[in-house]
Amino acid sequence: MMTTSLATVAVIGSGTMGAGIAEVAAAAGHPVRIFDINPKAVDLAIEGIAGRLASRVARGKLASEQADALLARLHPAHDLAALADADLVIEAASERLEVKTALFAQLAAICAPSTLLTSNTSSISITAIAAGVKNPERVAGLHFFNPAPVMKLVEVVSGLATSTEVVEQLCQCVSGWGKQPVRCRSTPGFIVNRVARPFYAEAWRALEEQVAAPEIIDAALRDGGGFPMGPLALTDLIGQDVNFRRDLFGV
Repeated sequence: MMTTSLATVAVIGSGTMGAGIAEVAAAAGHPVRIFDINPKAVDLAIEGIAGRLASRVARGKLASEQADALLARLHPAHDLAALADADLVIEAASERLEVKTALFAQLAAICAPSTLLTSNTSSISITAIAAGVKNPERVAGLHFFNPAPVMKLVEVVSGLATSTEVVEQLCQCVSGWGKQPVRCRSTPGFIVNRVARPFYAEAWRALEEQVAAPEIIDAALRDGGGFPMGPLALTDLIGQDVNFRRDLFGV
């Protein structure tokens, strides 16, 4: 369901997470503008969404009219200026603080003071991201999980300056999208990744020490521990480039 106060959504970054988030917002009825520094990446993202929707239509999970309407709400943006009238911006770009701080400073200058500026970062400090924003109370984390159209949980993360009104507005928006928002403060890893990192790390240490083959480690945790997916397979799904960033792992 579309939240009328946050009618137009902009997504920055058209990789796996950006495309998934754009699909979620469009499915809820929002017009969505998608920007990427590589315009071809936006086209590929929309093609990927179209392919997933076609598969659901073929399996009888989605009406073709619904798929067409969703795709019609996706609009490529050729520059950041095209996002000026967005009510909600969700950044899903590179997991590098310097990239995000520069981007948010630009967005603050382009968008209206009422525009909510959010990041899909999995662990970078929201307070640090908001440092160059004139109105930092409107900056928050909106951390979706992969695949975004399927996973229900969304961490709504507040930095030191984030207002309670903004957090409440984001929670209402996310709930309207059929997701389950959880509120948390901006600490390393937030909730899920902070708790999950030791799980991943010990699995990789077991592999490094040749305790067992990777498929055996995964099978033990999946079949014996009751986890839906083994830790090694899960980190591979998330992306090893994200999991092994030194500033996240500290190793």
